[in-house]
Amino acid sequence: MKNPYSYCLYIFLAILPSGFLHAQGCSDAGFCTVNSLKPQNVNDSISVQKNQIKVGFSYGKADHSVSAYSQYLEYNRQINSKFGISAKATSLLQTGNNVSVFGLSDIYLNTNYHLDKNFTFTLGTKIPLTTGNKFNNGNPLPMDYQSSLGTLDLIAGIGYQIKKLQLVAALQQPLTQNKNQFTAENYPINSVWRDFQTAKDFKRSGDVLLRASYPIKITDKFQLTPSLLNIYHLSKDKFTNSSGSQQQIEGSEGLTMNGNLFLDYQLNETNALQLNAGVPFLVRDIRPDGLTRSFIANLEYNFKF
Repeated sequence: MKNPYSYCLYIFLAILPSGFLHAQGCSDAGFCTVNSLKPQNVNDSISVQKNQIKVGFSYGKADHSVSAYSQYLEYNRQINSKFGISAKATSLLQTGNNVSVFGLSDIYLNTNYHLDKNFTFTLGTKIPLTTGNKFNNGNPLPMDYQSSLGTLDLIAGIGYQIKKLQLVAALQQPLTQNKNQFTAENYPINSVWRDFQTAKDFKRSGDVLLRASYPIKITDKFQLTPSLLNIYHLSKDKFTNSSGSQQQIEGSEGLTMNGNLFLDYQLNETNALQLNAGVPFLVRDIRPDGLTRSFIANLEYNFKF
């Protein structure tokens, strides 16, 4: 490849408009942003610093004219050449339809083990900071306005590197469910809320992730990483209908395929910036969990010490 910078920039500009052509896709329940499951910067492998703090902010375009602004603070510690731990706290602001809701989201606790230079294993959990049942003016809000899924989740993953190609497979399985009580049928037919998915006693299925990434070092300071992120929702989600029966949500299972591009810039030995953007290529028919993003961009500051 004579000019990888121009090639990757072309890919990024080409996929960017496609994010506005699809209504669903570019998000997940959180495990694609776990540190050890993300594409790895080549500079991290040679760093002598064992501690790392990350601060990030992202913007996402969601369904139903909702905009999502998320924030996070993350700490990573490499205990020795084999073991590392990670802790991350998140929050979320959602606005749209004359409603603005901010809340704490989740805490992620993970450990990773490097079997050798090619194999990495991850085990962790997502701990909700809300029950997924926020209200507005006394009325329950749909999942699109919840700052967390409200589920306690198990996260397990494995990473394998073939030369520069980075492959990751992971599972995120809810161990509990949330307490959402939103019922669209309670609103008038002409109400905007009738367009949202009923989520009363919402039961969410697990997800399997498969990611392929290829970092391209442009200079000593600058790296581009195209990434293809596949998330398979294992089965149909469920809710309780107006008759009190549990009902499956047709079209909520299946594959979502996203394209991501990561741009890493190393300011110096201890400070770095990362910008990444993602859009969906292939989507499920229905995303009742409110995680739909037709486009998402994230800016992160990274400090090692």
